[in-house]
Amino acid sequence: MSLTLWRRALVLGGIRSGKSEFAESLVAEAKQVRYVATARRNAVDPEWEARIEAHRARRPGTWSTTELGNDPLAMPDLLAGAGPSDTMLVDDLGTWVAGVTEITSQEAADRARFNAVASRMAAAVRACPARLVLVSPEVGLSVVPATDLGRAFADALGTINRAIAAECDAVALVIAGNAVPVKGAL
Repeated sequence: MSLTLWRRALVLGGIRSGKSEFAESLVAEAKQVRYVATARRNAVDPEWEARIEAHRARRPGTWSTTELGNDPLAMPDLLAGAGPSDTMLVDDLGTWVAGVTEITSQEAADRARFNAVASRMAAAVRACPARLVLVSPEVGLSVVPATDLGRAFADALGTINRAIAAECDAVALVIAGNAVPVKGAL
């Protein structure tokens, strides 16, 4: 894939849709990629660890990895610290939102705090000088969750997806391994 048509791209999709693989293909030609992993490691959940290891195994040895699972609030500063010749892949915003909401809570009084973090993240994406690909689950195609916590997560993820999409030159939705352009050209 050509890296010349866009500077910031958002890749959306459902679980196991192929969104991460598609995002990886967008930066495959880059000499070096900084992969930003947002998932928190969990040694007591072998299935979760296996998912993380599968992502890790696909990455070329020339890519560096920064794990933000334990410090999701560091993401805007990480993006701000990138250089114009850097290529970054953030995978994914769903686990990033989960980490942020764990810190900020999604009680009504704390939603403003989450919204402030989301605004700061969108501004960081807008200002990031690097070639940037962000991966995120699309939550708008499912039923409304039956629990308060589930609804708060879906609302928060929908909020960040919309804010990030507004800042990206290109957006794609991956469905069953097929990327459908939503905005711009990839």
